[in-house]
Amino acid sequence: MKTDEREFFREATLRICGSLNVQTFLYESFLYLRDYLPMDSMYLTHYRPEKGEHIVLATASAEGGSLLNLKVKIPPDIRTYVERPDKETLFIERAKAHPTARPWISRGLLEKDASLLVLRLIVGEDIVGGVTFSSKQSGAFTREHADLVSQLREPFAIALANSVMYQELLELKELLAEDNRFLHRELRQIAGEEIVGADFGLRGVMEMVRQVAPLSSPVLLSGETGTGKEVIAGAIHNLSTRKDGPFIKVNCGAIPENLVDSELFGHEKGAFTGALARKRGRFERAHGGTIFLDEVGELLPEAQVRLLRVLQEKVVERVGGTEPIKVDIRVIAATHRDLEAMITEGTFRDDLYFRLNVFPIILPPLRERREDIPSLLHYFIQKKTQEIGMREMPSLAPGALEAVMAYPWPGNIRELENAVERALILNKGVPMTFEDIHQTPMIPGTALKAAIKFQPGEEDIMALDEIVSGHISRVLDITGGRVGGEKGAARLLQVNPSTLRKKMKKLGIPFGRKNRTGTS
Repeated sequence: MKTDEREFFREATLRICGSLNVQTFLYESFLYLRDYLPMDSMYLTHYRPEKGEHIVLATASAEGGSLLNLKVKIPPDIRTYVERPDKETLFIERAKAHPTARPWISRGLLEKDASLLVLRLIVGEDIVGGVTFSSKQSGAFTREHADLVSQLREPFAIALANSVMYQELLELKELLAEDNRFLHRELRQIAGEEIVGADFGLRGVMEMVRQVAPLSSPVLLSGETGTGKEVIAGAIHNLSTRKDGPFIKVNCGAIPENLVDSELFGHEKGAFTGALARKRGRFERAHGGTIFLDEVGELLPEAQVRLLRVLQEKVVERVGGTEPIKVDIRVIAATHRDLEAMITEGTFRDDLYFRLNVFPIILPPLRERREDIPSLLHYFIQKKTQEIGMREMPSLAPGALEAVMAYPWPGNIRELENAVERALILNKGVPMTFEDIHQTPMIPGTALKAAIKFQPGEEDIMALDEIVSGHISRVLDITGGRVGGEKGAARLLQVNPSTLRKKMKKLGIPFGRKNRTGTS
């Protein structure tokens, strides 16, 4: 029976343009067109000439429609043929006999002896994609089949354009939502931070900040835990030409080992179990802005290699990805560890160190900038009063400031902030005394030298290993000899348990609770 072409065009177009979901409209089209074509499956592709590849968006068969998003590279020797502007609909008796089918066969999309009908989608003089009808039977298609589906070139081209644009909008919407969630968390943490002591104890640091901020040079911030490295990194970003771009913070020591690459560099959908969607890493999010790598000394050797590539080539590659992604970022790294000693131990790459250490800034501990303590104390009392919900700021008891000034603050500014909050809770409604600061619980990450009771000149007469050994032993006494776990020494020192055990072995510090207490 002769086909009513007007009815055919109308019914086919209704199905082709009936949905923005490519797998849905392709399956509906398949169900209708299989009554006119001897096919087993059909594919919709989007051609990207700038990369010389087809994106196989979806496929449809009797089993249903499926999203694919597979890349099929076009060999250079047939690219000119693929990009020709004519609108001829091809019918191919055997796939293996036609050069354009070779990449499809190699990807397992087509069988060698399948017969094909290829509707080329042309807009103006440019090919934008194609619809491929496939039959397992060789020579299944005829010129009549080619002429019939040629009527559907424009509807398929419109549907392709709409679907590609719709998919891009969905991806952009998700990326925007993800970035909004991420940046809101960051802003909540940054809000309210200011640099107290910029004109006094941190005057030299701030002068260096002002010198380096307008440049794109990497900066390495060194100093004991709690000295305000994150705040200084934020100041460098805010004083730079990148201040309107993102400021992405990464705590390198807080990322699980099996997720480091995914978090830093992102991953493609299906790259590993649980990778249900494409995810941009922190470096991609920082494009056009600054990435702050806190505790960079905790990075594993494999991640150090990939970070070095980012610094050298300004590209990242997602886990499971095949293409490098260019990034325009400024890297600020921070550490409380001795990276030069780690290089000697073989735990930190020297080439990465020299890439990061372009402009080093050392932050002094609080005991070396005591002139800032009164301002910091006032700032934290004001801040914590508001956070706790107290109506009025309490006053200081006689001698309280002198006690605070005399204390060495091994946990630096962070310990001072915690001490203020604790004093506000304990002394609600009465003047603050700070009588208990010498019994302050150990602050996680307390600096090694500061942990030893502060005495002028003591660091000069003690060997570094002796200081380190003494501090580790003190922490082990607090934890009852426990190294790992939530209440272990590694947690307090903010290092990996394996790293701490290696250090203890090197220094001859005994392991286990029995060796620490002698009672169990």
